[in-house]
Order: sequence, then structure tokens, then C-alpha cells
Amino acid sequence: MDIERIRNFSIIAHIDHGKTTLSDRLLHRTGTISDRDMENQLLDSMDLEKERGITIKAHPVTMCYTAADGVKYELNLIDTPGHVDFSYEVSRSLSACEGALLIVDAAQGVEAQTVANLNLAITQKLAIIPVINKIDLPHADVDQVKRQLEEILAIPADDAVLTSAKEGIGTEEVLEAIVRHVPHPRATASPSLQALVFDSYFDSYRGVVPMVRVFNGQIRAGMNVKMLHSGKTIEVKEVGSFNPKPYKRDALTAGETGYLSANIKSPSDVKIGDTLTEPRNPSSPLPGFKELKPMVFSGIYPINPADHEHLKDNLAKLQLNDSAFFYQAESSVALGFGFRCGFLGLLHLEIVQERLRREFNMDIIATYPSVVY
Repeated sequence: MDIERIRNFSIIAHIDHGKTTLSDRLLHRTGTISDRDMENQLLDSMDLEKERGITIKAHPVTMCYTAADGVKYELNLIDTPGHVDFSYEVSRSLSACEGALLIVDAAQGVEAQTVANLNLAITQKLAIIPVINKIDLPHADVDQVKRQLEEILAIPADDAVLTSAKEGIGTEEVLEAIVRHVPHPRATASPSLQALVFDSYFDSYRGVVPMVRVFNGQIRAGMNVKMLHSGKTIEVKEVGSFNPKPYKRDALTAGETGYLSANIKSPSDVKIGDTLTEPRNPSSPLPGFKELKPMVFSGIYPINPADHEHLKDNLAKLQLNDSAFFYQAESSVALGFGFRCGFLGLLHLEIVQERLRREFNMDIIATYPSVVY
């Protein structure tokens, strides 16, 4: 796809203002998902996300959209969490975008995370498209929200798109606004490939799978790529994008987002915020991410001491998928050998413990959470 027809954008908002519902609508409208596969919270693939009705991980998806002017565009959407505990997830997603849809609930108005996430987007110099959602609610007050947009956020209210994601009102206008207002990506003037790792996950068959945004050059299967953080060179086996399931592609070119698999065995080899480049003619590293300091600490110990190594491996795999999570070995007289883990908040702590139990089948004991003074 020609770089001028690519649009990378994120959806940001306060909790429960309708980010994931709007994402589902956009996927449906662009034909990325068929009517048969359509379901609520389609992008929230984790059981925990569906049960709690919240988004925990950012989800990248590639859509194709033919605009009113007849031109076909590639839209790369990243749906992000709203909770403050996962704000790191938001800032990483925004680094892979040029624009952001800022969603405000027509009944609730501007709230705390609306402001916090907007500040993150402005720091990254993104184009902001305000969207007033849930206009179908009986107590929706659109005029009040428009005033708040101008007075609190200093965003022109005339630019706001009015939608109801649940009823499917205004979806077309949102897509047209993305094509019109989000700038297309620009290749950096580096001599070779530059790609930013903004997330990763562990697959039991393919090893560590990094998710990347290509800023310059292209990645295709069979080429060798150097990871600047660890200095290791890997051979790319497969590249692809998500729609919402992963699908294989020939190449990822400048401006596109997707994943690559390269049989990376050890989780410690991949660092979020790392730059991938060509080994023979390396480019300079891209600006990465600020290291986060954990706020809440809790000890996690295996119920069976023989599971200590198993727990250590699983914590490393979990950290791949959640780089705000931190752990180090510690021992206790009563509980034996375990790990002191750091989290961004109590919800984050609860989610990590639950993921260890569900995804990795670990029997664990967690100590009472504490904070550092």
C-alpha cells in the first residue's frame, strides 16, 4: 500500500465511554468482520476482559476502507484501555500512531482519564479527532459536552463527530474524519530499516512474537534483522497483521503495523521500545519509552516449592506481554522462595495474579499489597 494511503490511529477515552464498541463498529463497517462473526467486545480477546467488560491490552487491527472520494485506504487501528493502571499501554500504542480518536460520553462528559490520555496524545504530537459518543441516551447533553471540549480540553467543538456506537450512528462520519484529518505516515530519512517494537506476546509454537510499527524501509520473511537493545541478529520467518486474528503478509512496509515471528526463544531478548534495523547498514535507534516505576508491591510465591522455576519462566512470559509489570527474586521464612512483584495499581495486581492462575495454570499465594514510602 502506498504510504500516502495509510492512516495509523488509536482510540483513547475514559473508562466505559465506548472505545471497544466503536472499534467493533468500525471493523464491521469496513467489512473486516462479517455479520456472522460479529459479537460484542470483539477485540477484547482475553477471558478476563470479557468477564469484567474492560480492556486490559491494546489491540492492533488493520482495516481497508474505500472513502467517499473512491480511494482505498489502509487504516491501522489500536484500541486502548481506559483504566489508569494501564495508561502505559496507551502511551506505547500512541507512539505507533499519527492520530487519535478522543471519545467522550455524551452523558458523562469529560472525565479524569479523558484529560490524562489527551495529554499523552498531545505529547506525541498526534492529530486529535473528538468524538461524542452515546448520543442516543435519554440524558445525553451534547451541548454541555461541546462546551467542556472547548473550555477544559481546548479542542474546537465544531470538529466533534456525533456518534452512537451501540446503534451504529455516525460510523461513516468517523471513518471519513480519520481519512481527512489524520496525517499519513512519513518515512524517516534513515539509510535502512527502522521499526519500533511496541508490544509482544509469547506463543508456545513460535516463541516470542514482537509487534512492530515500521518507520522506514520494510520487513519481509527471510531477511536478517538486528535488535539494537540486545545486539542480536535474528532471521525473520513470517510477517503479518491482525484482522483481529493474525494473518500472514508478504512484507510490512514503512508506515504499517504488524507482527513478526523469528523463533526468538528467550523473553529477555525482546525489549519493548527496542528498534529493529538491518545488521549491515544499521540505522540510529528510535526514541523508546520511559521506564515506569511500580507503585504497589506484592510477593508472589508458588504453593508447591518445586514450581519455583516454572513460576519464574511464566513471570518472564507475562512481562513480555505487560512491560509495566516488574519482578525480582526474594525469599521468606514462612513461604520459601518466591518473587517480589511491582504493579501500577491494585487492578493491575489483581489482573496479573488472575492471568498467572488462568493462562499459566499456576497455584500461587500472594502477600498483602504494600506501597513504598
